[in-house]
Amino acid sequence: MYRVIFVYALLFSMGTSMGQVGFKAQRENMVKTQLRNRDISNEATLEAMLNVPRHLFVPQNLRELAYTDGPLPIGEGQTISQPYIVAYMTQALQLRPNHKVLEIGTGSGYQAAVLSEIVDSVYTVEIVEKLGRSAEKRLKKQDYNNIQVRIGDGYHGWPKKAPFDAIMVTAGAEQIPPKLVEQLKEGGRMIIPVGPHRGIRQLVLVTKKKGKIKHKELMAVRFVPFTRKKEE
Repeated sequence: MYRVIFVYALLFSMGTSMGQVGFKAQRENMVKTQLRNRDISNEATLEAMLNVPRHLFVPQNLRELAYTDGPLPIGEGQTISQPYIVAYMTQALQLRPNHKVLEIGTGSGYQAAVLSEIVDSVYTVEIVEKLGRSAEKRLKKQDYNNIQVRIGDGYHGWPKKAPFDAIMVTAGAEQIPPKLVEQLKEGGRMIIPVGPHRGIRQLVLVTKKKGKIKHKELMAVRFVPFTRKKEE
């Protein structure tokens, strides 16, 4: 009997180990073919994408698709963005190790995890409580201790933690929320998808320098809509 138990334990251990090796190989291939072979060249971004186990941020039944070149559903009508878009938006912020970053739209927590690999602290806001609580548990389980999650309306940002060196909005807005611009530090950068509801949006880079706000359109994208509280 003990021999049978030992054999099952050994097979389980081997299967788990082989699965992890497989995911690591997929992640390495993702970084090489989807990121390096395109226009992602920032080493900190590439290293973060290589380190974060994306398959742990998607539903169990979709893990085999975690490293494919596209978005995936995560429940509640939300998605985890395509790896390239995650890397592109991260790279565009020109992040530094001492930076404090605000993310609007926690989702599964994947983008926050990528950011946390690069910067000192990440503050992320999610309006869908079920997603936010789940992401918070997931991030804690993986020891991402420099991330704080808050449930709330991201339109208002996180005033008590402002100003931020960078702000990333991972949902499509019809206009740039003024409160977020106010919470951007001097010299800071914000990236946000802007455009018509349920239509093609432009990924916009917002910079604040010497009190002046500049906007630059980077590329056309599709994002789930920026969700607001019903009473507002």
